[in-house]
Amino acid sequence: MSNTSPIGIFDSGIGGLSIAKEIRKLLPAEDLLYYADSAYCPYGDKPAKIIKQRVFTVGDFLLTRGAKLLVVACNTASIISLDDLRQHYQVPVVGVEPAVKPAVAATKTGTIGVLATGVSLSGNRFSTLVKRFCLQTKVVTQPCPGLVELVESGQFNSPQAEKLLFTYLKPLLKHNIDTIVLGCTHYPFLRPLIQKITSEDIQIIDTGEAVARQTVRVLTKMNLANKQNKLGQELFFTSGKVKIVEPVVQLLWGDYTLKINVSKTFP
Repeated sequence: MSNTSPIGIFDSGIGGLSIAKEIRKLLPAEDLLYYADSAYCPYGDKPAKIIKQRVFTVGDFLLTRGAKLLVVACNTASIISLDDLRQHYQVPVVGVEPAVKPAVAATKTGTIGVLATGVSLSGNRFSTLVKRFCLQTKVVTQPCPGLVELVESGQFNSPQAEKLLFTYLKPLLKHNIDTIVLGCTHYPFLRPLIQKITSEDIQIIDTGEAVARQTVRVLTKMNLANKQNKLGQELFFTSGKVKIVEPVVQLLWGDYTLKINVSKTFP
């Protein structure tokens, strides 16, 4: 492992690209390996045992390709397995958690809403966040089954997505919230629809930029930052079907060079 080794990033699918794009902005010289575990997406409806198995399988895959740091770009995977990953691997591991703390700082009504998967909302890590930071703030949670699948299929700006979001947002708005936390890395791609359904007065907060800043801090602290004067490259892997995953990756990743490979490691 050296300074020029790549950063490994993974998610249950393509949602973690919302994190990867922020990392790319702050770390233009770093090579990135991204793994979309699309064959097992979504993680949010899987038992914890299965999620842990997948997380370690994907982590091993990225490490065999030289990753110097792992970014768990998935709230569900972080909640279920982050502590275990840090104990198991010798490379640093950066995780994701719902942006409850900044939402508490931002709210003026004293009430925030959290959109997330059921697994994320029921986990101890989330309940600990609420206990630590929401002593005087009301937290209204909303599990959102179906949203991940719509983003995975590229339908993040579709009538179906808008209809489903309206169903989930309507109960939150009745509680006088003024801040919404996007507690799943897929959800930032739904931000325009969420803003349309709510209003411009509602603040929408996700963790992409914060995770990218933490990645920078960890690389700097451990002297692992790539100091070469060059632009990094991206390499994408998926356990899903390339013909389905590739168009969505191209759509969401934007102007960066795309290389996508099927991992033969997974059935």
